[in-house]
Amino acid sequence: MRRAIPLMIIAAAVPLGFAVHAQMPTEPPGKRDVKLVSGGSYAVDPGHTQVSFRYNHMGFSNNMGLIVASGGSLMLDPKAPEKAQITVTFPIAGLRSGITKLDEHLMKADFFDAAKFPTATFQSTAVKVNGETAQIAGKLTIKGITKDVMLNARFVGAGMNAMAKKETIGFDADGQIKRSDFGLGYGVPVVGDDITLQITAAFEK
Repeated sequence: MRRAIPLMIIAAAVPLGFAVHAQMPTEPPGKRDVKLVSGGSYAVDPGHTQVSFRYNHMGFSNNMGLIVASGGSLMLDPKAPEKAQITVTFPIAGLRSGITKLDEHLMKADFFDAAKFPTATFQSTAVKVNGETAQIAGKLTIKGITKDVMLNARFVGAGMNAMAKKETIGFDADGQIKRSDFGLGYGVPVVGDDITLQITAAFEK
């Protein structure tokens, strides 16, 4: 009887496994086809909207870190993409460099002062579209300081996300800032002031 129970569990699970497998798409649902983009109001997909940052460490290495979005929106009209409006928020406490002691220091008052300024935000101000690419001008606010930034964006894909069952659109982008512009000048110039940003963003509705 004891051996029969596990066999019964396996027998019951096998059809379920086949059902799950059968529901999986046979190819990526997102396509690099701008005709699949529909207009409307999209929300940031926090699980798939990230910014990696790279900086030079003492002339020896180009170190990297990551921060993940917590929210935001995209207003988009495919017939007038230059009127798109983008807002994204990032929780500073979620920033990770891969170095525990550095992460702890970054949260302190002489750096991000995360207790006082818990979020960073980006708000677009102008969009210039050229096919599948765009230049996105915007305001970046970190530590209560707002500066103009320019992002070079590239369309990745659009379609119906079979898992989330939502229309999804994705972009990559890159840009560059000086951390000292945002009151983050600790260690400059021994540790680089120039920060290279690599962004991947997904929006869904």
